[in-house]
Amino acid sequence: MIANDDDPVLDDPVGQSLGGRHAHLARRLGRAATYPTDVATFSSVSAAPDAEDWADLARLLGPGAFADLFDCPAVPPATWEPVFSLEGRQMIWPGDGRPGRPGAPSGTDVVELDADSVPEMLDLAARTKPGPFWPRTPELGTYLGVRIDGTLVAMAGERLRPAGWTEISAVCTAAEARGQGHAARLVGALAARMVARGDRPFLHVAEANASAIALYERLGFKTRRPVTFRGFRTP
Repeated sequence: MIANDDDPVLDDPVGQSLGGRHAHLARRLGRAATYPTDVATFSSVSAAPDAEDWADLARLLGPGAFADLFDCPAVPPATWEPVFSLEGRQMIWPGDGRPGRPGAPSGTDVVELDADSVPEMLDLAARTKPGPFWPRTPELGTYLGVRIDGTLVAMAGERLRPAGWTEISAVCTAAEARGQGHAARLVGALAARMVARGDRPFLHVAEANASAIALYERLGFKTRRPVTFRGFRTP
């Protein structure tokens, strides 16, 4: 069945992933769940969390720990210290064809990145800051990259995976390789793989990143809803 644009799993992609295709990575206590910190910092509570749910999440994470609540609409207790709040949008592939796949720049090829590539991936993420990226983040899904003369200059991969959907994330290009279409090609290649296996691609982008939004729109993605990303520190 093709997932609908109003599919409710997209309203809680972290919780849906931890309870489904990422269950093998989940740490749980009561109705709270989170990933190992070297995989992802995202955490989830119930749709209508009570004091016990927040206490369980705090115990899972530990005192003074970072809790990335992604787009959770619920606000933790006042004893939790706000760390950041960022406006963004959730975009989806509409499902009326195959995602755009721009041609490759001359002399480049898309490669699948494996465990041996992790040090390079961490270095590229540190230099380009596409969002949270940790030593075990590549365990969340497939990552593709572009190499020039053997050097990794661009990458993109799979992150959250609620039923019927796969999120594209960590889209980044080294400063010296920008403007050559690498990001568009990687996103198109990932999205095509997702569609081929019966998933629909989706992604999240900061509202201030106008160039990325324009790229995704050129590839055929459309905005589903606004989101507000929030992070807190436990008591």
